[in-house]
Amino acid sequence: MSELMYSPKNAYEVLSAEEINEAQEYCEGYKKFLNNGKTERECVKYAINLAKENGFVEFIDGKKYNAGDKVYVNQKNKSAIFAVIGKESPEKGFNITAGHIDSPRLDIRPNPLYEDGNMAYFKTHYYGGIRKYQWTAIPLSLIGVICKKDGTTVEVNIGEDENDPVFYITDLLPHLAKDAKPIHAEDLNIVIGSIPENDEKEGKIKNAIMKLLNEKYGINECDFQTAELEAVPAAKAQDVGFDRSLIASYGHDDRICSYPALSSLLTLDIPEKTCVAVLVDKEEIGSAGITGMRSAFITDFLLALCDGSNARIAFKNSAAISADVSAAFDPTFAGVYEKRNSAFINCGPSICKYTGHGGKAGASDACPEFIAKLAGIFDKNEILYQFCELGRIDQGGGGTVAQYIADRNIEVVDIGVAMLSMHAPYELASKTDIYMMHKLCKAFYENY
Repeated sequence: MSELMYSPKNAYEVLSAEEINEAQEYCEGYKKFLNNGKTERECVKYAINLAKENGFVEFIDGKKYNAGDKVYVNQKNKSAIFAVIGKESPEKGFNITAGHIDSPRLDIRPNPLYEDGNMAYFKTHYYGGIRKYQWTAIPLSLIGVICKKDGTTVEVNIGEDENDPVFYITDLLPHLAKDAKPIHAEDLNIVIGSIPENDEKEGKIKNAIMKLLNEKYGINECDFQTAELEAVPAAKAQDVGFDRSLIASYGHDDRICSYPALSSLLTLDIPEKTCVAVLVDKEEIGSAGITGMRSAFITDFLLALCDGSNARIAFKNSAAISADVSAAFDPTFAGVYEKRNSAFINCGPSICKYTGHGGKAGASDACPEFIAKLAGIFDKNEILYQFCELGRIDQGGGGTVAQYIADRNIEVVDIGVAMLSMHAPYELASKTDIYMMHKLCKAFYENY
């Protein structure tokens, strides 16, 4: 990045064959993370298991920790924090990465079950920003928990095994679509069965479905009211292209940044500063709630790590990467991008100085001194990266957790993998960009 003129570099033109092979191998682990983490609960479970395999133990508030100790916090099975204790005092600051593990999906409503037209359905409530028509006519899995009033919890995962049934939302055939209107939220009803009971009661199909669920899970219809069930695409993560250079999957946003934030932390020995990876829930709906970035559980954990040190100084001296995706330039829809300030596939993670919309509304707008210091670290460690904005100024926009990190008086900037088809049920991203995000996070942990 030290040349007189700036131009994003394509990884396949500058990386060695060995590095490209490393990227391919690294992404096999990432695909396992995606396939085993279709929901935030599954992501937390998988991430904690990975951490335990690498010597992490559950954090105990009040316990004295030493340099090199590795700890984690599980927040309600939907968010998690991982930390490697550094040599220096907490007052020197923490090096923090924060990504989110929730993704757009369809949630099952509290009273979902009904029948009509000789079929039984679940009513849904979409979560996060989706284009509703994309969720019709694709196979869906049903994943989550049913928490019963007797204190027991039933885990549900249907559609992920190749022998499982899947679920489905119908779409209108083109022969009858002359006057068709857009798909509305109330149209996203999931087909769950069609065989009636052999009796003369009303609701014969609904009753038959409920009997099946009672036999398998021991639940009644009221138990849906205390359940958390999510409908997600049933498709697995797969390589794309003759050259296998890309990965298509559900949930890239933002597991594509959360996994590198975690995987790079797992490789640390004894860092100079305490390094922290936050995998957080609820970003897609504003980061509110007890498992979101706004929650006090993150501040409480950092305060506990201060262990008597001045927390205000520790926070002031901390640095954070808000590890979230950006939109890669798509020539098919070039009109919504400003090409000079767009991110490109295969050119490394993208640094987005500000997100928000319009006149930077909702952006934390990172300080130039901070960005320059990070860029210097990335250059020194031969990390490919690029700078970008999220499309044309008045075209739309988006937000990340950066503003809530900044609220804690922690220096922060958005850096993440650029991807195509963001928020679609099946998104697309580059393998070299994912691998370079892993290297970028590691360089940040070790050198900032």
